Amino acid sequence: MASESQQAPLVPSGVLGMLIFIAMEMMFFAGLVSAFAIIRAGAVVWPPPGQPRLPIEETAFNTAALLLSGAMLFAARRAFRRDRGRARIPLLISILLGAFFVLFQGVEWVSLIGEGLTLTSSSLGSFFYLIVGMHALHAVIALGLLWWTWLRLQRGWLLSSQLAVAEVFWYFVVGLWPILYLTVYL
Repeated sequence: MASESQQAPLVPSGVLGMLIFIAMEMMFFAGLVSAFAIIRAGAVVWPPPGQPRLPIEETAFNTAALLLSGAMLFAARRAFRRDRGRARIPLLISILLGAFFVLFQGVEWVSLIGEGLTLTSSSLGSFFYLIVGMHALHAVIALGLLWWTWLRLQRGWLLSSQLAVAEVFWYFVVGLWPILYLTVYL
């Protein structure tokens, strides 16, 4: 029997660190969403006059791609437990779907800017780009972490705890998005 100092931790330190970081980020996004809700509730007309409506249907499709990315990451974890090599394809698909989400958001932004929705055009524009932009920044960073994870997996160097850190961050990005979509877009 291993001594107390030799036992594996209940939660790997990298995962614990990521969970603490995510708790902080949840408070950050809660503040942004709360401020948005207060401004929106106080508005006589929403969206503000002269501002375009947000692309609800297109973004719903994009949301489905992001949710599917989370499901593929779950499949990658299950494959990793059985045979690490079998996790490559679902992990890569997860990354590609996540990249599609970010790129599609960029296309949406360009379109909305062309329609007159900018950071300075209205409170809708300010909050939209701040909230969705911060989510996009988190998504890009999480995709970088997933890519690093995939490269380590390709080389046979990936530890289960390293995959878990990437999973926790990506699941945060994936899980946060439906809340933001329902709050900002609808």
